Amino acid sequence: MDLRFYVLATAAFLSGANLRVFDSLLPNIAAEYGVSHAGAAIVVAAFTLSYGLFQIFYGPIGDRYGRLRTVSIATAIVSIGSIGSAFAQNLDWLTALRFLTGIGAAGIIPVSLAWIGDETDYKNRQVSLGNFISFILLGQIFGPSLGGTLAEVSSWRTIFYFFSVAFFIMTVILLMVDLSYRASARPKPSISAGVHPAKTYLSILKNAWCRSILIAVFLEGALFYGSFAFVGAWIQTELNLSYMTIGILLSGFGLGGVLYTISIRKLQTILDEVGFVAVGVSILFVFFLGLPMMDVTALIGGWCVVGGVGFYMFHNTLQTKATEMYPKARGTAISVFAMSLFSGQAIGTISFGALSAAFGYSSSFMVVAVCMLALGGLFMTKLRTNLRSNQPPEI
Repeated sequence: MDLRFYVLATAAFLSGANLRVFDSLLPNIAAEYGVSHAGAAIVVAAFTLSYGLFQIFYGPIGDRYGRLRTVSIATAIVSIGSIGSAFAQNLDWLTALRFLTGIGAAGIIPVSLAWIGDETDYKNRQVSLGNFISFILLGQIFGPSLGGTLAEVSSWRTIFYFFSVAFFIMTVILLMVDLSYRASARPKPSISAGVHPAKTYLSILKNAWCRSILIAVFLEGALFYGSFAFVGAWIQTELNLSYMTIGILLSGFGLGGVLYTISIRKLQTILDEVGFVAVGVSILFVFFLGLPMMDVTALIGGWCVVGGVGFYMFHNTLQTKATEMYPKARGTAISVFAMSLFSGQAIGTISFGALSAAFGYSSSFMVVAVCMLALGGLFMTKLRTNLRSNQPPEI
């Protein structure tokens, strides 16, 4: 496989760890700054909001100036934001610096996904995306586990020292590989040259099928990621476990995703794209409905594995369809997709915080379960219609 794939996948591994690190740190942050779990969640919301909003800038930049060069700029920003977060003396500064970190992180995974779309035919793309996602998932396993462990034995700040150094090293590697590739290969002409990004975004939003994908992933982000950010806080409230244990339990989500990625080829022999969505959302319905009943440590870890399998069965199908929304400017299209996902997460985190504060975690998780099932049903209807047309969206 292309060396560039592994370089981008390594950057995605670190990005996945950075993305989910606060799943285990939220109770610790709340305790240090003397705020509630819902109050501390503003840090998560700030990161995911900037992560989502700044996708619109990286897509066109990647289309015009190259994927690896764009990702190297992104990792440099993450390195700066991470060292700042390590020294944050109050919640306001930490929130601002995580917002800055999100600005950088916005350009790593989506631009890498566009590169995969460029280099892989559609028939093999779900497998290639699955392989790439496995690196992200390993990062999501690593992030909460390491964050919780360091918070327990040292300080939550230590994880950000690590991220600062790791992303700086990644920046150097990306630049070296990009320069080497440009020196040895004829660069491809930009397919979006001369087209204003605003016109591309407008073309995507005008298409009904593209809007269906974007609305679905926005709601997926709001429902799943918005509520999953509080699972660690729920575990701490219900079972009063150590932060290290909470991090290990939450890493089960990433493990479930890895199990999905290594099973993709076998699953493709028995399920079509509608089947992936149907099974995925059904698992998520059971996951959220059963989560409040989990009162044994080992069961929670296993239940997170189940949730990871369900989420990625649904999400990877959405992601695969997103790579074909606008092939002429794939980076821009993926940016809109990612912006929708993480804007949904930011809004969902704030909304679930308010909901859980008013009605408690158990009732809130049950509401998410029902809404997730409804979302899956609506998207399957749209997907069947699109598949019957048997043609990519014409924009």
